[in-house]
Amino acid sequence: MTKKEIAQNFLKLAASGHSHEGFKLYVHENFKHHNAYFKGDAETLMLAMEESARKNPNKIFTIHHIIEEENLVAVHSHLKQTPADIGFAVVHILKFKEDKIIELWDLGQQIPNETVNENGMF
Repeated sequence: MTKKEIAQNFLKLAASGHSHEGFKLYVHENFKHHNAYFKGDAETLMLAMEESARKNPNKIFTIHHIIEEENLVAVHSHLKQTPADIGFAVVHILKFKEDKIIELWDLGQQIPNETVNENGMF
């Protein structure tokens, strides 16, 4: 399995309420992350992902681009908490050690209701 495929599977599991499985399969034991809203350990982030999936069981996570370079994978996606939600443009950057995710950064931008840019965010 490529790093791109691992990143895709991990993020899809997390978005669909199966973060525990994603962490078990794909996350390195020395994992850390940089989300400013949670402690930097794997357990805290995994539980936050599970809680988000419980609160928003109809979440829609659509990947638009995946880029792999050496031990880094970047994923550009559209995250909607509900089908009616306009959502966020999200970028996840995943750093790998061998075939496990050892570090994660995530950045999001809310999609405005009206935009001047005719190209959209995706």
